[in-house]
Amino acid sequence: MSLHPTLQPYADAWTHSVEAISELVQPLVEGEWNRRTPCPGWSVRDLVSHVIGMDCEMLGDPRPIHSLPRDLFHVTNEHQRYMEMQVDVRRHHTAPEMTSELEYTIIRRNRQLRNESRDPGTKVRGPLGVEITLEEAMRYRAFDIWVHEQDLRAALGRPGNLDSPGAHIARDHLLAALPGVVAEKAQAPRSSAIVFDVHGPVEFLRTIRVDIQGRGTLETAPALGPAATLTLDWETYVRLACGRVTPEAAADRVKTEGDLSLATAILDNFTVTH
Repeated sequence: MSLHPTLQPYADAWTHSVEAISELVQPLVEGEWNRRTPCPGWSVRDLVSHVIGMDCEMLGDPRPIHSLPRDLFHVTNEHQRYMEMQVDVRRHHTAPEMTSELEYTIIRRNRQLRNESRDPGTKVRGPLGVEITLEEAMRYRAFDIWVHEQDLRAALGRPGNLDSPGAHIARDHLLAALPGVVAEKAQAPRSSAIVFDVHGPVEFLRTIRVDIQGRGTLETAPALGPAATLTLDWETYVRLACGRVTPEAAADRVKTEGDLSLATAILDNFTVTH
């Protein structure tokens, strides 16, 4: 048995991003591991620790038994505490320890993926111990690792891979959250349409239609006379949706037309993951 065809794109995207991360960090000297990344409170070392830790959890390794220090001001909720455990336990690891553990984890995960014969609907342990399907876990892993690859590239001044396999999975993942952003969080008017025109390495034109009940749906058909249109580049879209930049800081990279207060409400609620 081999990997189910619906899981293969997620495995390919994960492999592409994790190998890029490995290449990025392999030559770093000790001081560069302490560089700040766009993730609040996390250095390059912390971000790589998170990548290692999450893949160890996909492997079914037991979580570290570790007490977090009380002065981690970027940790404010249970989800962040959960994520921080794998990070803080490696905070004093040296550059060689980090790269060798990353390499070993990649080898183990590649072996796991080669031998993966479970059905996509199989229930597995997700973050915070919540049960999710194998397909959901692999999709989110591919998305998460691509976003963190971009975080590392930003921290190290090495842009690239904005159109890699992971980028397309990220596009679909972020677009799936868009109806909720527009209809529920930004409270767009009923019976309205909002257009997103995204250009760059990954480009798309999407419409969110809000029905008479206030529910939003994602459509590929362009809307005539939309309530608002937001035009921005792909990198800015990702950075806004992942909470890496504020709407104010990205204002010069977003063009809005139509109802300005609605566009502002959408951008203020645009972050769907941190």
